[in-house]
Amino acid sequence: MALGSGSFFQSVSLALLTILPLLSVCFSPRLGIHGGLVVSFLLLSFWTLALYKEDFDSYAFFSKCCLGLLWVGFMGAHLLMIRQLPEGNYWLLILTGITAGSDSGAYYSGRAFGRHKLSPLISPNKTIEGAIGGIITGVVVAALLALLLLENVPWGFVLTASVFLGIVGICGDLIESVVKRATGTKDSGTILGGHGGILDRADSILFGAPALYYLLFIFS
Repeated sequence: MALGSGSFFQSVSLALLTILPLLSVCFSPRLGIHGGLVVSFLLLSFWTLALYKEDFDSYAFFSKCCLGLLWVGFMGAHLLMIRQLPEGNYWLLILTGITAGSDSGAYYSGRAFGRHKLSPLISPNKTIEGAIGGIITGVVVAALLALLLLENVPWGFVLTASVFLGIVGICGDLIESVVKRATGTKDSGTILGGHGGILDRADSILFGAPALYYLLFIFS
């Protein structure tokens, strides 16, 4: 979305750079996610210098690619980091349940009760009532999944984290809307048919993954 049309090679190259934090987590635990991010940032810097010319906006290119590295590469790699934690596979399912439940709950609550706009300049269709309904639905789904999956359920953590992750997910969704408005894009892609692009489905979970990982790291 940010690089625009006619930039297939740049998009593919950026995609290759974004997987370096994930590969670093997979194959070099000593370097970890931060090592992969530093390497990808340095490679992007060299790439930007190599492309520099008078009629090319290198600053805009560098800034947009840094956003991609951070948002998709760095934050997305936390999904694997959650998987590597004790009961991490279950926490991944709970995170997925929170984001999916929040999206569905927000949609139906907004249609039924939505009166007050949440952020009319960014996403006119989202309402405060829908956001509240989505957060409540996410908490309910998280509680059910925790009860089914976890051996000892830390109820205080599950309920509090669910509310927080619901709010973080709304933030992620709104940030993608900001990018869409800035780039004149309706959907992030067409690969999922009527559901837009992969980022349209993953924006909330990409924000939620690092939030959940560090909550688990600190409090469990």
